[in-house]
Amino acid sequence: MDYLPLFFKLENRNALLVGGGQVALRKARLLVRTKAIVTVISREIDPQLAQLLADNNGTAMIGEYSADLLDGKLLVTAATDDQSLNRQVYEDALSRNIPVNVVDNPQLCTFVFPAIVDRSPIVIAISSGGQAPVLVRVLRAKLETLIPNGYSKLALLAGKFRSSVKAKFKTINQRRNFWESVLQGQVAETMLAGREKDAYALMREKLENADTKLPAGEVYLVGAGPGDPELLTFKALRLMQQADVVLYDALVSKEIMELCRRDAELIFVGKNRDNHSVPQHDINKMLIEQASKGRRVVRLKGGDPFIFGRGGEELQSLRAQGIPFQVVPGITAASACSTYAGIPLTHRDYAQSVTFVTGQQKNRSSELDYSQLARGNQTVVFYMGLHNLADICSKLVDAGQDAETPAAIVSRGTAIDQQVLVGTLASLESLQATAKLPAPALIIVGQVVQLQDQLQWFCENHLADKSAI
Repeated sequence: MDYLPLFFKLENRNALLVGGGQVALRKARLLVRTKAIVTVISREIDPQLAQLLADNNGTAMIGEYSADLLDGKLLVTAATDDQSLNRQVYEDALSRNIPVNVVDNPQLCTFVFPAIVDRSPIVIAISSGGQAPVLVRVLRAKLETLIPNGYSKLALLAGKFRSSVKAKFKTINQRRNFWESVLQGQVAETMLAGREKDAYALMREKLENADTKLPAGEVYLVGAGPGDPELLTFKALRLMQQADVVLYDALVSKEIMELCRRDAELIFVGKNRDNHSVPQHDINKMLIEQASKGRRVVRLKGGDPFIFGRGGEELQSLRAQGIPFQVVPGITAASACSTYAGIPLTHRDYAQSVTFVTGQQKNRSSELDYSQLARGNQTVVFYMGLHNLADICSKLVDAGQDAETPAAIVSRGTAIDQQVLVGTLASLESLQATAKLPAPALIIVGQVVQLQDQLQWFCENHLADKSAI
């Protein structure tokens, strides 16, 4: 992020604008909307600009720019076609730690003017840091159509009742829950329908009858998918935005974590092989404790929480304590990673069934039934099996699987650095010894793997023993 989005309160504060033409006029129109006191300095000043300043308590100065004009200014904008003058304004402002914008010159800006969607007091600013202004305008046009003008009146309603709500509800969680029920419920719908008086009446009624008891907490068990944030479901995103606290795994990507509510408490409870930073029973305890405080808790898991995600174990502990919960499915790694690798899990010519297997048992001494896995016309996907690759390949062959059966490793599936290693049961171990693909990774075994070379689409970052297939 090259710029930190900020909103300056400029009412009755001094701003300097260097330049007097049409570009300066556009910036002045924006500044006076904030009730800033604008001073313009230029050798010539457009009559429209001069009139705008006269109408809005501004000052038009005919003359040459000098650094002492920066004294007492909150920010400065240079809008001239004199590049040496623009640079001088920039350097003078920088030396005084005054925010400065040189129009159409991102290199000489410490702040930028965004495109604005104005639903005052709701204001949405969009910026590309000066890199793609036309794209910003396109995005602004889209938002203008998505956000009705009624949101302005809805925000004003919230402002008028804010102190009353704060007086009635003693905790932040209670106030947040109340406001969410208002802004996503009948009060909001009534205001957006244009029935302002009815909306205020409903709001007064809702506040008067509101329950001030501590709300019951709830746990949302959310599947985050394999890593690509665009594969999240709408419901997952909505609950992530509502959560007071998020407990997340090591397999949840940082891009997905960025979509959680900004002020939510984030607690890492990830596990890696032989390194369970937070034991499962402690995670169960944390979920119960957080929900018992009346908090909305998202338990965010990579993939799908009910496929090798221990989601069932966590919900059993919640049920035993009477904690309400919801489950949001996610795209499991087998489906997503095989798709992004170009390997269909089923195909009429090659596989009529698919089996998901964990390569890591609860009891490390327990054995998979390889005789059931070493069958034709099926695809077998091993989760968490990279550390046990040699055993998987050899035991499938020992159980009767042809050693030349195609097999693949998909490493960091759906991520931009995804890698796919293709070989056979006989060659995959030696190929991996050279390639050293990192976890997390899936192993896919079956005739469908031979289609990877034809169907891969996501990226070219794949490795193959083509002679084997």
